[in-house]
Amino acid sequence: MTNPHHPHRKPAVGDGQDKGADVQAMFAAIAPRYDLLNRILSLGVDQTWRYAGAREALAKAPRRVLDIATGTGDFALMLKRRAPYAQVTGSDFVPEMLEIARVKGRQAGLEVTWEEGDALALPYPDASFDTVTCTFGFRNFSDYAQGLAEMYRVLSPGGRLVILEFPPPAENLFGRVYRLYFQQVLPRIGGLVSGDSSAYTYLPESVLAFPEPEELLKMMRCAGFSARYRPLSGGIAGMWVADKR
Repeated sequence: MTNPHHPHRKPAVGDGQDKGADVQAMFAAIAPRYDLLNRILSLGVDQTWRYAGAREALAKAPRRVLDIATGTGDFALMLKRRAPYAQVTGSDFVPEMLEIARVKGRQAGLEVTWEEGDALALPYPDASFDTVTCTFGFRNFSDYAQGLAEMYRVLSPGGRLVILEFPPPAENLFGRVYRLYFQQVLPRIGGLVSGDSSAYTYLPESVLAFPEPEELLKMMRCAGFSARYRPLSGGIAGMWVADKR
């Protein structure tokens, strides 16, 4: 386990970067305060984004659901709560995050399977799931095309993929204000609450390096999906919904 009192390297940002081990260490260090920070930094709005994502993820009444980069399990638990009939698996490569997810699941009395796994080499056979989700973890992948290929592989034909993520802020007044908040205010709040400011300078940098919504749509279509995009909260967040052809 990473000791939060010892500095870890801030991960590289963007696609095609060797950042897996650094991302793992960073999230291990901030795991205990991760949920609180999400609420503070999004002003509580992240829950409404997850509700929108859950509606799309469960629209086809899937029996087998995989939540990739599940973190502390919020979205996987939301899916199980709203679809008690479904088998829900939460996968992440940070054991410290999964431990918190397990405790949450027990406290909520919800049966979710929590498993360690690498999103770029998922430990599941082809066509294992009817729905795959990834909420605010996709930008941490070191290879977006490989991540999409794996999601496509483990989905059954006609299965659905839902990604929630932060697109780069728009080049308008609102986008400029948000960018200022993101780059100046957010790392300070994150550092105060978590004791790890590097994690929260990584966050805005990783968002600014993320593909534009249309670019990610193109990548999804190249992977074999039919895909659409919906901005959330004026484009602060975004939802990509894709179906396996």
